Amino acid sequence: MKHGRGIKIFLLIIVILLVTLLVAVWIMFGTKIQAAMTIGLLSDGLWSMEYRGDYGFDEFLSKGGASSDLEMGNYLASYLSNGFWKPDTSTEGGNYGCSTLSVKSPDGAPLFGRNFDWEKCYTIVIHTVPENGYESVSTCSLDFLGFGEGWKPDGSLGDRFMALAAVYVPLDGMNEKGLCVADLIVSHGKVVDQDTEKPDLTTTSGLRLLLDKAADVDEALNLLKDYDMHFSIGTAHHFSISDATGRSVVVEWIDGDMVVVDTPVVTNYYLYSDDGTSGSPQSYIRFDILSKLRQNKGGVMTRDEVRDALSSVAQSKFLGENGGENTCWSIVYDQQNATASFYITEDWDHPYTLGLCEPDWIM
Repeated sequence: MKHGRGIKIFLLIIVILLVTLLVAVWIMFGTKIQAAMTIGLLSDGLWSMEYRGDYGFDEFLSKGGASSDLEMGNYLASYLSNGFWKPDTSTEGGNYGCSTLSVKSPDGAPLFGRNFDWEKCYTIVIHTVPENGYESVSTCSLDFLGFGEGWKPDGSLGDRFMALAAVYVPLDGMNEKGLCVADLIVSHGKVVDQDTEKPDLTTTSGLRLLLDKAADVDEALNLLKDYDMHFSIGTAHHFSISDATGRSVVVEWIDGDMVVVDTPVVTNYYLYSDDGTSGSPQSYIRFDILSKLRQNKGGVMTRDEVRDALSSVAQSKFLGENGGENTCWSIVYDQQNATASFYITEDWDHPYTLGLCEPDWIM
């Protein structure tokens, strides 16, 4: 009898330990597991993910941010996986030919169009609902995470966990307040690495800051002023920012100082005191095309007309003049109705549309 009772007590202790372990694992990884399991394939080379809850961004900011892609990668390794893996955010720079366009629709809703031009890449669209920030949708090139050509975000649980790093590497996006942001290369600009007493941001963590914390252009500018900027992937960048009032600006860092220019069109050259040499020839052509299209419409376009404008400056129109880049994705953001329509690799007839606060994609 005593022997049987001892076995029962032993088994009970094992069960308690297992339950305690499972609870501890869920506390540590539960939110991340839920996010990882939402990853799904929309089409060839295009995935989606939803992250609800804390992804450590407030902690990232409170610790002073990151002054390099390596530092950001180290933080991600510590927070997202508790040190079990380390993302390689050291993607080399190159020439890419992005474009943005800000207009209003016939009913007065501001619309923001964006082309992302790069070498052929895998893409993930991320819907985030943070505990302490604005809901948003953003886009990331998975190649920027540096996990290798054979890696896919919807593979093993380990592969899925690695994909969570994409939350910190948005290249464009829109939040629930209608604020749109996009990162664009400045083809021949200088790399900025500010060094003051301010906390630090890399290019992509700067976009995440704006999506999570800024409701309009003024709030976005005030936030950026509070941080030192450190350009990612060894190239120069500038930010195209537009809000639900229709105001649209470009933020640039010239000789280490942040400057702002009001503009409805942005491509890949400096709009602040440019001498005609900061961008590739194609970047000036794309700027002129979009500016003329917008002017001809008086700044008013339908969503389909914004799509067509993006098509007119897509890389297929330039026969690889920028070195073989592709238009990896194009987006039309409706900033009043909080919807985003994605066009992958110039497939203009088959958009994927996501409405913030809506549960499903519209295809």
